[in-house]
Amino acid sequence: MKAVRSVSDLVAAGLMTVEAGEAVETVAERYAVALTPYLRDQLQGRTPDDPLYAQYVPSPAEAYATPEELADPIGDVARSPVKGVVHRYPDRVLLKPLHACAVYCRFCFRREMVGPGGEALSGDELDAALAYIRDNPSVWEVVVTGGDPFLLSPRRLRTITQALSAMPQVGVVRLHTRIPAADPGRVTDDLIAALIAPDLASWVAVHINHADELTAEVRAALARLVEAGIPLLGQTVLLKGVNDNPAALEALFRGLVRNRVKPYYLHHPDLAAGTSHFRGTLAEGQALVKSLRGRVSGLCQPTYVLDIPGGHGKAPAAPAWIQETDEAGLYSVTDFTGQTHRYRG
Repeated sequence: MKAVRSVSDLVAAGLMTVEAGEAVETVAERYAVALTPYLRDQLQGRTPDDPLYAQYVPSPAEAYATPEELADPIGDVARSPVKGVVHRYPDRVLLKPLHACAVYCRFCFRREMVGPGGEALSGDELDAALAYIRDNPSVWEVVVTGGDPFLLSPRRLRTITQALSAMPQVGVVRLHTRIPAADPGRVTDDLIAALIAPDLASWVAVHINHADELTAEVRAALARLVEAGIPLLGQTVLLKGVNDNPAALEALFRGLVRNRVKPYYLHHPDLAAGTSHFRGTLAEGQALVKSLRGRVSGLCQPTYVLDIPGGHGKAPAAPAWIQETDEAGLYSVTDFTGQTHRYRG
């Protein structure tokens, strides 16, 4: 069973009509299209307003960019001292060994940079990127991203984790991936073994946006990682029409925790070109986050964050629960039911 890599493949797979394909042809020429065989089967019978379909299948709305949207919305290029490295915070860096993904999410903030044939770093370029990290004693955590690092062979992944484990200042490697939800069969024993290296804490951040993604196959892939001793974090993007309601977020975050994935970040959508149809307002996001307090346990509460355009890092975007009053030392505190209380301190 072949992967889907074009509009004609989507039509042939029965995922859109010929007419719908013609409407998105120019979108697909600019922004990459790909579905794994697993996801192609999962999307059968779903429609454009379905929360899984909307994440992966191109829409005519992607042809329209708003004035504030950017080709590099979180400033990767501005913070890249050497090819394949983004150094935004003093104690951690991103390492991007490749720019290809198994699937191409329609809201991706790197959609201008990733795609078919997305180049992997050459051997010399990877050596230079690792040398940059080695020569920076303040770097304690390395976030391996891309593209999707789980597309690398176990041999290539092992090269990276072993190199990082040999750097005395590096204590943590965190790998960000969509693979467990998009191609769960790829999470093999060989791949998992490649993530583990001496004196290095390996974490995996899994991108999952909706409870429908937590199929039996996906749950089994997550379990294989956890049972190998790798702690899992959940990365979710708040997407209009996909998960922007309390019931959807509750089901997702409970599902993640039940599968031993700690919800970590709930991302406000970045200002990537052609993605405005996925973006609600910050006020709407804050109201949703506020509705979860008391509805689900603390284990199920991610941090709602905004990536500041230009490469200035993430800012917590959560609503305020505690407000100063006009009286010195007196605060107004809101509980999960919406009632307010006085607190002096």
